[in-house]
Amino acid sequence: MGLIILLCVFGGGVVIGMPVAFAMGIAAASAFWWEGFPMLITFQRATAGVSVFSLLAIPFFVFAGELMLHGGIATRLVRFATALVGHLRGGLAMVNIFSSMLFGGISGSAVADISALGSLLVPVMKERGYRPDFAVNVTVTSSIAGIVIPPSHNMIIFAVAAGGGISVSGLFLAGVIPGILMCICLAIAAYILSIKHNYPREPFPGWGEVGRSAGQAIPGFITAVIIVGGTLSGVFTVTESGAFGAIYALILTTFFYRSLSWEGFVRSVTGAVRTTSMVMILIAFASSFGYLLALYQVPTMLSDLLVSISDNPIIILLMINIILLVLGMIMDMAALILICTPIFLPIAKGLGMDPTQFGIMLLINLGLGLCTPPVGTCLFVGCAVGKIRIEQALKTIWPFYIALFGALMLVTYVPWISLWLPSVMAN
Repeated sequence: MGLIILLCVFGGGVVIGMPVAFAMGIAAASAFWWEGFPMLITFQRATAGVSVFSLLAIPFFVFAGELMLHGGIATRLVRFATALVGHLRGGLAMVNIFSSMLFGGISGSAVADISALGSLLVPVMKERGYRPDFAVNVTVTSSIAGIVIPPSHNMIIFAVAAGGGISVSGLFLAGVIPGILMCICLAIAAYILSIKHNYPREPFPGWGEVGRSAGQAIPGFITAVIIVGGTLSGVFTVTESGAFGAIYALILTTFFYRSLSWEGFVRSVTGAVRTTSMVMILIAFASSFGYLLALYQVPTMLSDLLVSISDNPIIILLMINIILLVLGMIMDMAALILICTPIFLPIAKGLGMDPTQFGIMLLINLGLGLCTPPVGTCLFVGCAVGKIRIEQALKTIWPFYIALFGALMLVTYVPWISLWLPSVMAN
């Protein structure tokens, strides 16, 4: 009965539009009350959930990304991408995807990617003869590469949700090839559509412009190098790397590029505080919620259910992916990482899947949910930037869904895609 109360209160809260964090907190409190536990336990579990040192890296990562967003880094990345790949068929689509790969690796945020790059590229693509829905769909689907390409605060959330036994630096390395693979799959889809609709090429500006634009863009890349390289080398912890990355981003945008205004700085601080607050509240109440899921043995029950349907690892992993895809359509990504990791990670490990590989699979899967209604945060932002209706985008977004789903299946069933780079660096 306690499990029914937990799930019903949570589901009811989500249905009526309550923030997911508060729905989890109220559901946990209700279940604790039903079991006769003191209400204080709800808050003790919540406090324990955020009393993790590595979580201090999240505000630094987010702040560095916000500084990059408001400090003019995106403009320089777009210039570099245009010089390098803009001459291909459907050149601006390729620029969009390549820029997302570069900027996502710096900001670590899909929404920041759309806000920065979409505002620059979508109007230009429309002016050059690209269909508005095509421009928006390329921007939206390529943005989720930032979730996988390091640094990504979602990887830290996953490591915490997994119980702390997974290396964040290992996750950083594991996300590089899958993130590039996602962008390659999207580029293939965009190229095919560009040929079909005869979208234009951009003139090649010459290798001199490629070099000059690279020189302007490289200082921005160093932010990611500081965060990831510092962690991998052992010079910094994850938290210290995030702090140094934020300091470097502030110095770069203020004194080197001189593109960060006071207004931009205030917006960066405000955005970082808002995002960090949301994430920390989610983690806190998800800790209480997850404690009850473990108490009621939900992971074991779900594992038994999946095994009763099939004992084939390929089928079970496919079912896990489908469940995650459906959940990603209706819930926020951070909340699902915290809820689903304790449930599905033991099942995946039982099938012989490496926890790091599962983490990358989970992030890609839930990233797809950001592009899918009814939640679809990235889709909503992209349509707002492109000034089109969501229905218009959904009619033509399916080739990009197929491309991302293909990348997801490769990551799920080909372990070396996510595990090769961590294994090489470990040796």
